[in-house]
Amino acid sequence: MAYQSSIKILSESDIVSARQLGRNIAKKLGFGTVDQTRITTVISELARNIYLYAGKGEIHIELINSLEKRGLKIRALDHGPGIQDIRVAMEDGYSTSGGLGAGLPGVKRLMDEFDLTSTDGKGTTVVVVKWLRGGIG
Repeated sequence: MAYQSSIKILSESDIVSARQLGRNIAKKLGFGTVDQTRITTVISELARNIYLYAGKGEIHIELINSLEKRGLKIRALDHGPGIQDIRVAMEDGYSTSGGLGAGLPGVKRLMDEFDLTSTDGKGTTVVVVKWLRGGIG
């Protein structure tokens, strides 16, 4: 089952659309309600970061298969200002928006794999993966 979908993040309503798309894909793939919630929370956080810090970007959602595992890969990318200090941004409680600061550390905790690359003045890409428990059926 090969599937990939993308949504441009240009407004707050796009954040909601990205969440809904992610939940629908996760449900179709067979994720339980707890993992569906984790996935939609992550998509919401990543899309909100794009909207707040870069102004625009994209969320890509892709079904992936690796040997005996099936999962969901989410890639958030923008061409905004980038993250000046990734180490600081990954500390619990860090926030530049006045929020709770669960942001990127929370995203990392909710997913099975996490990768962040950012270049000052050029943008940020976050790639996360959630594996479906129980393998391919």
